[in-house]
Order: sequence, then structure tokens, then C-alpha cells
Amino acid sequence: MKSKKQKQPKIVAIGGGHGLGRVLSALSDHGEHVTGIVTTTDNGGSTGRIRACQGGIAWGDTRNCINQLITEPSIGSMIFEYRFKGNGELDGHNLGNLMLTALDNLSIRPLEAINLIRDMLKVPTQIVPMSEHPADLAAQTRFGELISGETNVDELDEPPARLLLEPVVPATKEAVFAIQEADLVILGPGSFLTSIMPPLLLPEISRALKQTQAKVIFIRNLDKENGPAGQMSLEKMLSWCERSMGGRRIDVVLGPDTADIDEGYHQMVTDLASANHQWRHDRDKLSQAINQVLLTG
Repeated sequence: MKSKKQKQPKIVAIGGGHGLGRVLSALSDHGEHVTGIVTTTDNGGSTGRIRACQGGIAWGDTRNCINQLITEPSIGSMIFEYRFKGNGELDGHNLGNLMLTALDNLSIRPLEAINLIRDMLKVPTQIVPMSEHPADLAAQTRFGELISGETNVDELDEPPARLLLEPVVPATKEAVFAIQEADLVILGPGSFLTSIMPPLLLPEISRALKQTQAKVIFIRNLDKENGPAGQMSLEKMLSWCERSMGGRRIDVVLGPDTADIDEGYHQMVTDLASANHQWRHDRDKLSQAINQVLLTG
């Protein structure tokens, strides 16, 4: 008698460019069953310059994720990854950011622009912006001062009292649906305040995470962050995530060693570091660890 085909688990990973791209790359074998929900509040670099003159959402983190998912180098991928150099206005601009901006202007929705690029570069992983409406990250200090802009939040002398989005925008419906259907939701690694937290500030995503039946795991960074997030304890970061998820508890904390956190957390300890860069997560080790979490139900 033939056994029934095992159902492919659906995985959602939430974050920003470098950390999220690493996780999505580690999960590339799961193909279209993986959805990356990408932060869209960056206002620095090429992305910030484009937003300043064109408006729209930040494309840099999305482009970074797509870059890390390209498995077949091609003329198309070389064009998408190209960065201008020189003394003119194009200096420092990434062509991928400009392409996504142009396609966004030609499309009905920003998500359509992403899907066109994914099709061109043969990337099966679903990439969804946290929102298709432009918003900036803001922080309120413990003195009540409001600081606007992701780059300014990163330059704070200490962790803010709270984060918020300006303005409050709706989450992308595909992101909410992916969380509702997920078997596993991954937070991190990456910049805590500016990559992991922004999507959790959207009411629809917060609500979906509170209600999801999926297991939620938090992947720790392998090195201390620069900026205000580097002054936050792991337990405080977990508390911020859980508060943003309506009190929903994180099920697994994945890291290279046992952290000094509440005993109620299940800690999964495994070597995650790349052989070349101890601060960077190794794709194969990440893949094995995440698959282990899936196997343990």
C-alpha cells in the first residue's frame, strides 16, 4: 500500500535584508512553501535617496533578499545586482532598487513588481513586503521625544521606550494570509529594532501572529549589534516581540549557546556560525536547525 504524500510545511520568515535573506537562502529547498515578509521602512543609502525623490516603500531589503536567493547567475542577475560608481547622481545607486521602483510605477501593486523580478530571476520563494504603503519607523525616547526615520533610530544613544510607524499603514494581505496558513514562523536574525520589529508593529500582522497555530521561533544574532539594540538583553527583545504579538509566547529560541533568559523558554543550542565569518549564520547549519524544529513538531 502506497503511503500518503507528506504535506510540505509552510514557513514564514520575518525581517530585513541581510538576516532574512540568509534565512530564506537556507530554506530555498522548500521553494514556494516559504514566504519572506520584508521590512519596508529603510530610509538610508540608495533606498533612502530613491524614497526622497520618488516616494514609495523602501526596496533595499527586498532586493537584498532576492540577491541571496539567486542560484543561477545570469545576465539578468548581474544587471539586478549592479551598483553604479562615479561622481554623478547615480553614484551608489543599486540598479535593482531602480528596477523595482520603475516596475512599481508601471504596476498596480508593489507586489507585482517583486513577482516580475522573481520570475525573471527564477526565484521560487515568495517575497512579500510588510506593507505596500510607504511608512517610516519612529521611536519615542524615555524622555518622550519622538525620533523619526530608521537611520535616526539606529543612532540613538540608548534603546527607545517604544517604536511606532508613521503613518499607520495596512499590512499586505498576502503577508497576513501566509502567517495564518503557516506551520512555522521565524523571527530574526538581523537588526532587532529596524529589521525584525517594524512588521510586528502593523496591527494586522500583530493580530495574525497572536492567533496563528504555527510554532514561532526566534533566531539569535551571533554577535552584539551596534547601536541601541546592542544594549538590549535577549530577554527584553523576546518581551518586545511577544508584546507586539498580543502576548503570544515564542516557542523556541535558537542560538549557539544557552542564554540567560527565563526558564520557560525552550532553547535549542547548536553551532550556527559560518567558518569564514563567525558573526554570519551558515546557510547549511541554519537549514539543518530549522528542519530539526519542524521535525520536533
